[in-house]
Amino acid sequence: MSTAIDAHVRLDTHPTHPSAVQAVLTGSQAHVALVALEAAEWSVAATNVLVLARIDHEEPHWARDAAEHLRTEGIAVEITPRLQEAINQEWTWADYPMPWCTRSEIREVSNQAQKIHDDIRHGHLLIHAHAHDGHTTVAVGTYLHRSGKSVYLHGENHLRQIADTFDSPAQALLAFEKVHAATMRPGPAPLTDTERAAIAARSVFDVTTAKAQPSRPATETVPVHLVDAGNHDALLETFIGSHGEWRKWRTWSDHTTHAIHESQTLRIERVHEADPREAAWTMAAYETPVSDRMWHLTATGTTPAPVIQALLLHLAEGEAWDTAVGSPVTEKTVTAATQPLTDAGWEHTVDGRWIRWTNPSRDAGIRFDAFAAHQPNSNLTTWTIWAGPSIDHPTWTVTASPHTPSSLLAGLSDALAHDTRHTQSTGRARKTPLTISQPATAPVTAGSAASRSR
Repeated sequence: MSTAIDAHVRLDTHPTHPSAVQAVLTGSQAHVALVALEAAEWSVAATNVLVLARIDHEEPHWARDAAEHLRTEGIAVEITPRLQEAINQEWTWADYPMPWCTRSEIREVSNQAQKIHDDIRHGHLLIHAHAHDGHTTVAVGTYLHRSGKSVYLHGENHLRQIADTFDSPAQALLAFEKVHAATMRPGPAPLTDTERAAIAARSVFDVTTAKAQPSRPATETVPVHLVDAGNHDALLETFIGSHGEWRKWRTWSDHTTHAIHESQTLRIERVHEADPREAAWTMAAYETPVSDRMWHLTATGTTPAPVIQALLLHLAEGEAWDTAVGSPVTEKTVTAATQPLTDAGWEHTVDGRWIRWTNPSRDAGIRFDAFAAHQPNSNLTTWTIWAGPSIDHPTWTVTASPHTPSSLLAGLSDALAHDTRHTQSTGRARKTPLTISQPATAPVTAGSAASRSR
């Protein structure tokens, strides 16, 4: 056995989920146990609290496996009596479709299904489309980080399997459409009840294990354009977690994360460590999954959290398709996009090709380039939303292409003109970042769940 490590892991049943397991870590080297459990697909739910929530309901078995590995590494592990009872309990699936399988073989089939689920959840397996074959859900997708193979998936939850493989996404999609054209839908299928329960189990500790917080400092109200950027990565995680029609995947570079709508016509690119003056976000809409962009919008990494939130919520509300491809930018379009600024009394000036709206304190504004608006194929920026000393030396900027929906731009205008946020008073010119809370569960449509008997 390895040298003892100053870490203790207490394994217990989950407080709300019938089969999930929780691990509470203590000790000066608790981080060693945390890393080991994360590698085994346990999820961090709170400080030094991890949860194992699977779609095959085999958590007690894999908790015992984790305990054995931790003890081998010299980490003390305690298993509560009620979890030990669950570990010792024998059970079987009701109406299991492969009755010839032994209990260990059933567990192996379930574990392979779990690996597929985890690959989708972590963005390693991108699902292009799904359908219902009359009996169960089928899907087609491509592995982004492994062999690059495209796969045909059959089944749900603990019964999902790779039924076929293809050399390319195009080949896989053509074969899938040939069989399932009548019921084929873009993107992944809605989450099942079992998948939703696992999400909820990993999130419940956001409330139940929260420690009492010290009294907050005095707060003050500041304009949105002065609020700090906050944690943009947390914003993206929260958005995807609470909108089941969006899925996240990593590229071959860890510096960038992509999110795609189930229609595959709305996409988000997040560059994690971009230069403060460069685009850290790109949001774009497409007429079809394989067409050119209808419009795109970028934001720097210093853009305030409420502004990014407003953009994400407009994407979620389905307002990204209200601009027809090739439609001209008219006076009516510009007026609709900037009406909140006019109503708030922002200064309105015209300087050649540029129309500007500037707030009374002159530290935020929007600029419209009339020339760029009629050059849709150029790289010129049509809309620039900014805040800082001046438009030439901004603290943050958001830029947009000609056909960016006026409703989205109006939402940004309204936030800048009227919205204020409460932040902690620190006595400094800059305000402390906003904190972003994680959702308890994702509001998605549930599918059918497999039955289980003990």
